[in-house]
Amino acid sequence: MVMSLRVSELQVLLGYAGRNKHGRKHELLTKALHLLKAGCSPAVHMKIKELYRRRFPAKMVSHSELAMPGPHHPATAGVVGGGGAALPAGLTQLAYEGHAGHGGAPSPAALLPLSLLGPGKHEITGLTHHLSSSATLHPVHPDVKLQRLPFYDMLDELIKPTSLASDNSQRFQETCFAFALTPQQVQQISSSMDISGTKCDFSVQVQLRFCLSETSCPQEDHFPPNLCVKVNGKPCNLPGYLPPTKNGVEPKRPSRPINITSLVRLSTTVPNTIVVSWTAEIGRSYSMAVYLVKQQSSTVLLQRLRGKGIRNPDHSRALIKEKLTADPDSEIATTSLRVSLLCPLGKMRLMIPCRALTCSHLQCFDATLYIQMNEKKPTWVCPVCDKKPPMNTSSSTGFLWRFSTAAWTVMRSSSRRMATGPP
Repeated sequence: MVMSLRVSELQVLLGYAGRNKHGRKHELLTKALHLLKAGCSPAVHMKIKELYRRRFPAKMVSHSELAMPGPHHPATAGVVGGGGAALPAGLTQLAYEGHAGHGGAPSPAALLPLSLLGPGKHEITGLTHHLSSSATLHPVHPDVKLQRLPFYDMLDELIKPTSLASDNSQRFQETCFAFALTPQQVQQISSSMDISGTKCDFSVQVQLRFCLSETSCPQEDHFPPNLCVKVNGKPCNLPGYLPPTKNGVEPKRPSRPINITSLVRLSTTVPNTIVVSWTAEIGRSYSMAVYLVKQQSSTVLLQRLRGKGIRNPDHSRALIKEKLTADPDSEIATTSLRVSLLCPLGKMRLMIPCRALTCSHLQCFDATLYIQMNEKKPTWVCPVCDKKPPMNTSSSTGFLWRFSTAAWTVMRSSSRRMATGPP
């Protein structure tokens, strides 16, 4: 119930309880949850119900939704207690061993230890009926595919691409998902932990992605408006807002995969919950998916590029002949083509000349520098034509590879320009 309140309502609640009401939404939400866990007066309970009814006037509030966190009652309506065993109302999917609904897959209640069920066991076991009844409200889109990420190898699909949908007509939507990890997946994540200083990184990660519900082609990452994500009741850090290009334009977040590994419970018995809230758009629908991925380095990607081999130089020769072929219908003809052996990115000599197969220009860029730059800030835009080539379409160009590794000689000299070897 508290998880669905907006910033203004959280400020009213904290001010009513005599707490500090300043801060960002996730900070206000944390203060409100601490207020509930510490125990509050019945007047504060009534204030929460009042704000919730004002937030959702057409929604009937059930008895389980009015329950507050206690020693034996798990928090409902998206509030996850400190023990992490509570499942929010409105749970839509439970994925076990990568696929929900497999034969022998345990029910949500079976995944929880009996000691955690307590007197509120009926609230969790009743989710099985809710999952089946809400299947039509939250259809899975098997045809929705997300673009492959070069720096991540997908190991498993924890939640298939699923449409973000809700059973009400409110502008602000909220839905819940859940998934469980297998022993093998827990082992993969745990063994990939790298603790350097005060930071803990994982090379095997649980990755959350959002995209448009389009089936025409693999989709890029695309965040819904006003996205807010909570994993196991904890707010998830999203990419920071980009500075607006014009005055008065609302800042936007760069859409990219979200690493939620640090918020995931590495347990095979307790499921992980994800609460997603966003603003609905007319004519647009979104999907979300959760993957288990392994992060790769620029060195590995460069080795894979080398493993593809060098493209036959005849392709470059054919492209040169095509550009130099005179068009009888045109009075302008190309008589020469100039290609630089300096990388347009680093202004240094090309070591591994590379260009996308979809690019029509001859100019290449250095593959090593290009991959390293995209490892820091992934844009994957051609530095020559500023076009975004499809993934897996870059190759080493044999013609320039052979030319750039040969000795440089003077081809023509003049008072203004001299083509010589490297300085």
